[in-house]
Amino acid sequence: MINQTDSSSPPRGRARGTDKPRMTGWRKELWDWAIALIVALVIVLLLRAFVFQLSTVKSYSMEPTLYEKEWLFINKIVYEFGKPERGDIVIFKDPGPDDKQYLVKRIIGVPGDTLEIRNGQLYRNGQLTIEPYTDSKIEYEDVPAFKVSPGHYFVMGDNRRQGASRDSRHFKEISENIIKGRADVILWPITRWAWL
Repeated sequence: MINQTDSSSPPRGRARGTDKPRMTGWRKELWDWAIALIVALVIVLLLRAFVFQLSTVKSYSMEPTLYEKEWLFINKIVYEFGKPERGDIVIFKDPGPDDKQYLVKRIIGVPGDTLEIRNGQLYRNGQLTIEPYTDSKIEYEDVPAFKVSPGHYFVMGDNRRQGASRDSRHFKEISENIIKGRADVILWPITRWAWL
């Protein structure tokens, strides 16, 4: 007597319709982890490209608000839904010859503002502006009154001592197009953690 086997049923350990064995045990676990890590990496890269980035302060131009080697959380999507405002600390491409560098400064004047620097004090729209984030007068020559152009911003470092900050006093107002994001949080060192 001859036993006939059904050639249509797959051998044990194999899935129907395929000759490949199913992954089991540690191989399946490793595969699942690899997929999860790849998805996480893609998400982080997309977030970093379009939503946020980390940046390190490399000068003393923003003291006493920001100090060298502090890590900042930069919100890159905030200006997709609104415009920069007075007081925002922004990251932008250096408008000078070294356009690969990024600078961090505070927005002092928005489009339509009339600004003037007189006797070490900032005047905005004819009114003396009190700036609690600085610890000195503006050690710079007087700047006659001028109006900030549409689509442009006047920025300055919080360190107002002579030669401490290269900002709009040197390269004039900056275009909105070169602003990359707003600094929202000091992340490191942990003892300096703060919302900006």
